[in-house]
Amino acid sequence: MKKDKMKIDKIIVIILLTIGGILMLTPFIWMIFSSFKHANEAMLVPPTLFPQVPTLENYIKLFEELNFLVYLKNTLIVVAIFFIGLLFNAMAGYAFGKFKFPGKKFLFYMVLATMMIPSQVTMIPVYLILNKMGLINTMLGIVLPGLVGAFNIFLFKQFMGGVPNELMEAARIDGAGEYYIFFKLIIPISKPILAVQGILTFIAGWNNFLWPLIIANDEKFYTLSVGLSLLKGQNVTNFALQMAGASIMVVPIMIIFCIFQKHIMEGFVTSGIK
Repeated sequence: MKKDKMKIDKIIVIILLTIGGILMLTPFIWMIFSSFKHANEAMLVPPTLFPQVPTLENYIKLFEELNFLVYLKNTLIVVAIFFIGLLFNAMAGYAFGKFKFPGKKFLFYMVLATMMIPSQVTMIPVYLILNKMGLINTMLGIVLPGLVGAFNIFLFKQFMGGVPNELMEAARIDGAGEYYIFFKLIIPISKPILAVQGILTFIAGWNNFLWPLIIANDEKFYTLSVGLSLLKGQNVTNFALQMAGASIMVVPIMIIFCIFQKHIMEGFVTSGIK
């Protein structure tokens, strides 16, 4: 009887989770299908899920008439540079986790202290500094403030602290230099945390909206999120076109998550063992 009850409870849980998953995915599925509809069909009441006559005209219009190709290029540049910053974060976390140097604790506490300051508070000072440097309305001015993050350094430091010191000592005895140890030994071991940080970095760069809107005065430096906001304002009644823009924003993030899901689970398991 007890086993039968456990099976029934398991079935109920599976059914509830399935229903919850379907409800959660419905808006995304409707968004993607609506991006292939004509403008009039997207405004039908009640709304339809599947397009009656599928079309690619919304995507063609985005890239040929509304500069979304420029926005996509800028967003990819931001994401690529943020990934370079991910390497700097890993280096900083490795230094804090595995080296001893004067002022180490003080510097690390200062890094942690910056996490308590809302980003909105530092926007004006950062803007004024970049203005003095002549980086306003430049791609460098957009990516520079987000290149390194305290939260990323903290996560890397915590992970690096769990790497056995014996591995590095053995490599040093064999004559390996510090750069070789970091890139050939530490980086391969850090794949789980790199996968998690890589997804967070990709999402941060892909969804970067407020800072590019503030720092860029020229449309040629806008990112996808800023372009999507302009699209919503310029095409208020064309929901199909808006859904096409939103799909371009959402689908790549879902693909990246599916690709790195295995490494994320490995990171959770590793953290649980520690």
